[in-house]
Amino acid sequence: MKKLIATLAVVAGAAAALTGCSASGGSSSSDHIDLTFWHGYTEADGKVLDTIVDDFNKSQKQITIKTTTKTWAVIGDTLLPALSAKKGPDIVALPAENLPVYAAKGAFAKLDDFYASDATKQASLNPRAVEMEKVDGSYYGVPTGFVPLSVIYNKGLFAKAGITEFPKTWDEWVADAKKLTIDENGDGTPEQYGLALPDHATVGNGVWASLFYGNGGELVKNGTSALDSTENAQTLKFWSDAVINGHISPTGLDGVGSDKLFSSGKAAMEIGGPWMAGVATENKIDYGIAGIPAGPKGQAASAIGISAAVTAQADSAKKAAAEKFFTYFFTKEVATKWSLGSGWPPLRTDIPASAVAENPVVAALTAISGTARPLLPGVANSVDVLSAVDEATQKSLAGGDASALLKTASGQVQQALDGK
Repeated sequence: MKKLIATLAVVAGAAAALTGCSASGGSSSSDHIDLTFWHGYTEADGKVLDTIVDDFNKSQKQITIKTTTKTWAVIGDTLLPALSAKKGPDIVALPAENLPVYAAKGAFAKLDDFYASDATKQASLNPRAVEMEKVDGSYYGVPTGFVPLSVIYNKGLFAKAGITEFPKTWDEWVADAKKLTIDENGDGTPEQYGLALPDHATVGNGVWASLFYGNGGELVKNGTSALDSTENAQTLKFWSDAVINGHISPTGLDGVGSDKLFSSGKAAMEIGGPWMAGVATENKIDYGIAGIPAGPKGQAASAIGISAAVTAQADSAKKAAAEKFFTYFFTKEVATKWSLGSGWPPLRTDIPASAVAENPVVAALTAISGTARPLLPGVANSVDVLSAVDEATQKSLAGGDASALLKTASGQVQQALDGK
């Protein structure tokens, strides 16, 4: 990400110039409009998205969209250089946390008019998903994916431990994790852990944001670091104690290691995204998906998001054409098709879990989607913010003082927010 920010700085002038060009008149309303669309949906979800685009192309005669599939990493490496050379896409999908970075440099067009339209107002879009599209008071993207982190659990291991219901509170969660932790030879290193809880480098650090939210904490509030709080210190100490003293999870665990523990059957639970359902199936694990248990202040989960933006390369006619596609994308029929095909909950709140029941994973995630909160919406230096959180959580689970670590991290977060 630091490489990306450096690239942004180099091409910022070009991006700003593109913004100026986008205000020009562009094509006549009677001309046929061709749009290019880059996205990083490389699995079955990509095929479904391409089908939706094809259906849109066939639904009218004025606009044709051509999709190009790249990995998210390639999009991150090539988008700004391509735009500076005027060879970039008109529409691009990218991880939502990257949206503010590009928007702040003038690479994306404002979409306030799209959100002000009657069609969008009537689409019942998830307000939390929409929140992640706003930067400095304006909208720069539309959500194409918004899914709460959840807990995937091994039903077989739960049955062996005599646990018949998934825990609903943190205290119940830790108690069950202890029952599921097995150290057969008593050497202090369990052969089976109750929970794989990574302390760094995991799902954009949404795992720890979720835990902080559950106790009423925040990472950033109104553009200011909120990390150094009593609530966050209580949260970090609670989970550090559970890991260090309760041995419910290994220490020093990152996201990759967490996935491996669960997929190998050596951890009964893991906090993750919908892709873990596929991993569990591949490893022949009978799994369930549940919401993250409620903390002292309630149930909450950080969400993973994907945004689609119109680039500054697009003139006014292309921008209007892109917005027509977005309107089509958010119709109830298409939104349901996309949800089932992508494996993510519907982006419309008026599509119930029963409407996507043919996909049990989607139905389960839809049922808990109300707990989802965007991670650091509108924060351009989100990577530096999360890096500071990473350092605090990792050191705390290694035995460090939670309060002192959060105080230090909070200063680093504020520097990142101030652009220093």
